Amino acid sequence: MKHALSTLILAASVAFTGPAFAQAVGIATSNPGSLFHNIGTAVANAANEAGLNATIQPATSPNQYIPLVGSGGIEFGAANLQEVNYALEGREWFEGAASPDLRIVGVIMPLVEAIFVRADSDIQTIADLEGQPMVDGYTAQNTILPQLDAMYATAGLTRDDMEPVEVASVVAGADAFIAGDAVGFIFAHGAGKVREADAAVGGLRALPIEENEENLATIREHWPVGFFATMEPGPNAPGVTETSTFFAYPQVIFTHAGVPDDVVYEMTKVLYEGKDEMAATFAPFNAFNPDDLAGDIGVSEFHPGALRFFEEAGLLNE
Repeated sequence: MKHALSTLILAASVAFTGPAFAQAVGIATSNPGSLFHNIGTAVANAANEAGLNATIQPATSPNQYIPLVGSGGIEFGAANLQEVNYALEGREWFEGAASPDLRIVGVIMPLVEAIFVRADSDIQTIADLEGQPMVDGYTAQNTILPQLDAMYATAGLTRDDMEPVEVASVVAGADAFIAGDAVGFIFAHGAGKVREADAAVGGLRALPIEENEENLATIREHWPVGFFATMEPGPNAPGVTETSTFFAYPQVIFTHAGVPDDVVYEMTKVLYEGKDEMAATFAPFNAFNPDDLAGDIGVSEFHPGALRFFEEAGLLNE
């Protein structure tokens, strides 16, 4: 897969010469239908509108493309902050393969996630999943298992309490649900695959998590940057039937320390100024606050090109 991606990148990229707006850059994402593919597409469209020639480069999951960006194989990527931090330090599923040259461009809107079931099922809560066939495995997307663990734990359950249905990725998990092999699947709100599943089964129900200190502490045992986000029913929120809270965590656009400052500056400017363009491509960008670009990134570092833009835009706190 890495070889195939490298070939695509070589074909899509040019040397860094001339002004930043003339550059051709790649944005690594996960597969079509996934949230990160939607995000990358929206960012690429806004970048192209602004004169920065951007092409998305899909892979199966961030497991594959975060190290590729970290090695300088592609200029940018869209992922969640926790996984980028793990890759930076060589922790968890990146153990022994740290990517110390990863840098953050900006913090975008949070990823809000849920376990979805059929709207006509008897399953009303996460606790009702006990003993049911549920997606598991995620051999190509290690990030999903601790997120499932976090959600199950808020109901006093573990993955061992379910009948596992082995899948490779979130897209494959949604497909298994649509096929009737599992009673539920985990996915990010707003993703195209969720809308596809909603249409395929005649309606979804997103299982909420009560927002309280105990549940927050439980979630952070499994996913340290996790928090709660409130969602309202609406056309862009299949499965949300009433105002509810769900598991959420920060998403970022990230890069490599070796990408020229001017290029990262231009991409940061795209993120700050391109909200309307990005939201026109992918509606969840309506929840993005450009003033949050320079938010808390934990152990990671911002790229100097991003910091230069933040300083000019007045986004840096003392």
